[in-house]
Amino acid sequence: MKTPLKIAIIGVTGDAGKRITNEALNRGHHVTGIARNIGAIAAKNNLTLQVGDINDPETLAVKLKGHDLVISSVKYHEYDHDKLIKAVRLSGVKRYYVVGGAGTLEVAPGVTGLNSGYLPDFVVPIAKAAQDYLDLLLSSEDLDWTVLAPGAEFIAGERTGKFRLGNHELIKDENGRSAISFEDYAIALLDEIENPLHVKDYFSIGY
Repeated sequence: MKTPLKIAIIGVTGDAGKRITNEALNRGHHVTGIARNIGAIAAKNNLTLQVGDINDPETLAVKLKGHDLVISSVKYHEYDHDKLIKAVRLSGVKRYYVVGGAGTLEVAPGVTGLNSGYLPDFVVPIAKAAQDYLDLLLSSEDLDWTVLAPGAEFIAGERTGKFRLGNHELIKDENGRSAISFEDYAIALLDEIENPLHVKDYFSIGY
């Protein structure tokens, strides 16, 4: 086995955050799980829980410091993007992984889900926030960032280990459905962490 990594996960209580945490722990890594409320998270070996708030980047940075990498698994439209990146930068941690948004992916050459005109109205603000954050990372030169964007349906399911990876395109199956489970997403993200292939880039996953 590779040397265990010290991983900080912001958003440990979320649907994706929980599965990413479990996948990392099952691979022998050490995880610091961070959220505003950690009361509902059960204690586990190699898991340290910390209360943290993106609105206080200086304090959050202290909790991130000393880790090999940081994972952000939080909802784009619910926080200040500049404050989160500030916390990561202040921490001194260079490796930064982000749970992306399907709306940033291309549904046709040069056309993203966000600007396709096909997204439901209630999804547009979330997709725009995800795109804004991706744009911030694309203009960042000091962080070794990676964004993994899920399928359009990002749902609870099974850990199958059977999925496809893409570049900047939305992945659909033979029936036109675009989906990935939180469990399989976590596999792909940890694979990327253990064998980085998309540094300073984003990529996609789906069935």
